[in-house]
Amino acid sequence: MANETVFKRYKGNPIITAKAVPRANSIHNSAIVPFGKGYAGVFRVDEIDLEFRMHVGFSKDGITWDIDPDILAIECDNPEILMDPNAGTYDPRLTQIGDTFYFTWCVNSKHGPYIGMATTEDFKKFKQLENPLFPPNRNCVLFPRKINGKFAMYHRPSDRGHTPFGDMYYSESPDLTYWGCHRFVFGPTKSGWQSTKVGPGPAPIEIKEGWLLIYHGVWTSCNGYLYYAGGAILDKEKPWKVLYRTKDYLLAPTEIYERVGDVPNVVFPSSAIVNDDTVRIYYGCADTCISIAEGKLADVISFIKKHSF
Repeated sequence: MANETVFKRYKGNPIITAKAVPRANSIHNSAIVPFGKGYAGVFRVDEIDLEFRMHVGFSKDGITWDIDPDILAIECDNPEILMDPNAGTYDPRLTQIGDTFYFTWCVNSKHGPYIGMATTEDFKKFKQLENPLFPPNRNCVLFPRKINGKFAMYHRPSDRGHTPFGDMYYSESPDLTYWGCHRFVFGPTKSGWQSTKVGPGPAPIEIKEGWLLIYHGVWTSCNGYLYYAGGAILDKEKPWKVLYRTKDYLLAPTEIYERVGDVPNVVFPSSAIVNDDTVRIYYGCADTCISIAEGKLADVISFIKKHSF
């Protein structure tokens, strides 16, 4: 079922374009979660000065969005780590644990990209926590519950450039400040659509078999990088242990809005929402806009098992 893909694109794609924010050049690779009677999100907005900034948005149906034209504001007790909203902030992820939403993102710095973390309960006030990992690092996402009594995350160590390589790691913390027990999860393959680098996408989804992870894989062609979406199932108590991992992609850049944009040929999954037996993924397209695709959760699990290494 590779081109019979389990994910079906929404006929109204893309659902979010630069028209949603007055100063936007593009809006992509953003974080969305159920909130109240609808949805909330933190959106990566590349503005007309081509700096990356983050904005909050709300939606009743997860398709039509009202995104705040003002940059997301954040509070912090420690001025040494306070996020500069104009410092190049991008690739947000959101995870709900209890009544709190945990927000992670990537920040450009002279030392390379590093991970920021904050909490919110209402998407109006955000409180920044200690930076969890030293640079360079990026593509960080928290698990939706503690693993063996500890907070847990997937992340991808990086470098100061665009990272022409990439392995995924698992780390855990008793308090969201001190992180350790780092474990290798998996890295690129020898060939194919995930042979250059891989990175975690949406927050892991707990299923009977373990943890379902939608991730991105990158292939370097003679025309540059191409980004795809893949899937893996990992052990429930030791989430660095891979049970299944797709050798076939789940979603590839095939549509014009995925092929053509600021960075061509990109499908970048960054959020996943499960409603009953359906999983909806939100993904960035060509670093320009946001689209959605849906599939039956059982079909996604079956596909990963059937088309696994």
